[in-house]
Amino acid sequence: MPTITIFRQDLEQLLAGPAKPPSPVTSDQLDEWLMLVKGELKGQSPDTGELRIELQDSNRPDLWCCEGIARQIRIKQTGATVPYTFLSQPGPPAKQVVVTAGLEELRPYVAACTATGYRVTQEGLAQLIQTQEKLAEIFGRKRRTVSIGLYRLPAIEFPVSYEAVAPDSARFTPLGMTTVMTLGEMLLVHPKGLEFGGIVAGKERVPLLRDAKGQILSFPPIINSREIGEVRVGDDALFVEVTGTDLSMVILTLNIFAANLADRGAAIEPVEVVYPFKTDLGQRVVTPRDLGRERTLSLATIERALGQAMDAREVSQALRSYGYGVTVDQEDVTVRLPIYRHDLMHPMDVVEDVAISRGFSEFLPVMPSQFTVGGLSSLETLSDRARGLMVGMGFQEIISNILGSPQLLCDAMRLNGTEWGRLVQVDNVMSQNFSALRQWMLPSLLRVEAASSRAFFPHRLFEAGEVARPDPAHELGGETVMMLGALIAHAEANFSEIHSCLDALLYYLDCAYKLESVQHPSFLEGRAGRIVGDDGTVLGVIGELHPEVLERWQITVPAVSFEIDLSALDT
Repeated sequence: MPTITIFRQDLEQLLAGPAKPPSPVTSDQLDEWLMLVKGELKGQSPDTGELRIELQDSNRPDLWCCEGIARQIRIKQTGATVPYTFLSQPGPPAKQVVVTAGLEELRPYVAACTATGYRVTQEGLAQLIQTQEKLAEIFGRKRRTVSIGLYRLPAIEFPVSYEAVAPDSARFTPLGMTTVMTLGEMLLVHPKGLEFGGIVAGKERVPLLRDAKGQILSFPPIINSREIGEVRVGDDALFVEVTGTDLSMVILTLNIFAANLADRGAAIEPVEVVYPFKTDLGQRVVTPRDLGRERTLSLATIERALGQAMDAREVSQALRSYGYGVTVDQEDVTVRLPIYRHDLMHPMDVVEDVAISRGFSEFLPVMPSQFTVGGLSSLETLSDRARGLMVGMGFQEIISNILGSPQLLCDAMRLNGTEWGRLVQVDNVMSQNFSALRQWMLPSLLRVEAASSRAFFPHRLFEAGEVARPDPAHELGGETVMMLGALIAHAEANFSEIHSCLDALLYYLDCAYKLESVQHPSFLEGRAGRIVGDDGTVLGVIGELHPEVLERWQITVPAVSFEIDLSALDT
């Protein structure tokens, strides 16, 4: 979870508002107010006023800064949010960012605005830098999805162009250095190039921002120019831009910066972004922009989830004092998030904010009306018994991650294009190494075996755990079952050896079975069988691993394996 650093005097000033005298904030007040943002004070320095706050919500990037925390507290104190006037300015913006062709498959989206009238303080600059780093690192997935640039506005002549160029065709002095370099040299020498260069590595062209005079602003997502991109204490006119691969995330990030600077007293001027291709918002997009849409849920849903009767007035007051736009009638409530939030994915998100806004102490505790004693489910009892039997036969238990990559779960097992290769895949993943749920146990066992080549043979491994299988007939599109997989590897491993272990296991589990020949891509032809219960239920598979599978896993000795469906045995 994000941990941020703020200064007490900066928080007090933001709570008061621009040009207003601040009031001291006591430690007790701070502890109470931090509950509104799911934050916890982790440390403080009385000498400097520095506060370290850990935030327990990764869905609210607007709170990862002093401005966001102060805003949420201020809204609760006043009972409603103050609309931002920069969203309703008449006429088209005077300033433009022009996107050139060639960025569609590289880093296509940009959003921008200007902020004037706020003179940057030491605390304000620290917050700008921290917010920039936190949003790019966490929300922007280490700058891959979102990166942010801040510049001194007076030096920029509009329109600004966002273009794709060859790495050696442009040069400037990067932030933190005094030497003029090409973009390609920055990737090899500059610390930020070494850290984030992988985002654009191997590309024939890379992104570049420059103004109408040809001055280079930055090489996104790597580094700003030193001449224009080094914001200093005392600057009172800024240009903010966000580039990335997801349009809604790019605009939301800019909205957060615009709201933060407006809260500090800056006048925000929108910028029009002109694209050479169609986006979800058109080819001319004015930013900042309200991305919110209304959502309606019943009051009964809120009451049922919170376990307490609440009328429309109470719900409306709770949500308005948490920043929502709200319309209510006798049975339903229609809500709209402020511009700096885009985290409303489920009705329970609204319910949670009602509870936070009202305060958990306002809900009456209810003692349990029934006394129950917990215990293991029958499936877990069966699994524990099977584990004990496997250990008794000399197998060593492993525990693996249920998430894996399609390359290991399918490609390395020779399962592409077969019924055994169907996977439950994860959308919007951060890493391809964890983009699918395993559909059987054998890849997990082979991963451990591949890393155990220096251990004395024979190797006898097993794991009992969950696997996921696609199932269109299931209400969730897939099902999770408990499987047990076993692997034996040594120079003379054969089908008879693993069969004897399967036979002993199912004997003590009181399960009659038979083997039927099956052609399975992961096993040798003629050395694989389907495990079938006496009622015809398919329980699993057994066989000798195919040499190609062993080669792909770099395993140098024969290996045999079986796996059975413990969920099917739990009847």
